Amino acid sequence: MSTAVNIQKLLNGAITSLTNIVPVKFDVLAPVLTSEPYEQKELSVLIHIVGAIKGRLILDTNIDVIELIGLSMFGMNIEGEMVESFTGELGNMVAGNLCTVLESDDFVLDISTPTVMTGKTKFYGFKKAFKLPVRFDSGSMMNILLTIDE
Repeated sequence: MSTAVNIQKLLNGAITSLTNIVPVKFDVLAPVLTSEPYEQKELSVLIHIVGAIKGRLILDTNIDVIELIGLSMFGMNIEGEMVESFTGELGNMVAGNLCTVLESDDFVLDISTPTVMTGKTKFYGFKKAFKLPVRFDSGSMMNILLTIDE
């Protein structure tokens, strides 16, 4: 299969996975091709992807989005150290569900444990990256960044 087809499967799978996991209304905006460095402003989780395609899944967001999702999933506020912990777990759930979604299409992936990053951070070391902006009804944003290593 061509790289373009694989990337499209990965993007569609990421949207499906986010929809399956996050019980909050959101809109996915048009994907944007981005180059390095990618700059995070506040909070993200990075998960390596290997298998049919090699790269990284990064959920770049802020504390407001994590609190919104946590409250909707668990009925309680996510505060303090729980913010970073839940951010990592959210990334793990989305990436794991992505693997499950794509496996039904014979697109086998494996993922690493999540790495949570806080504060202003720049990401380097990728050739291509596709950014899927996600806007929640509250107006808060999350960017799903899919880097592709060829």
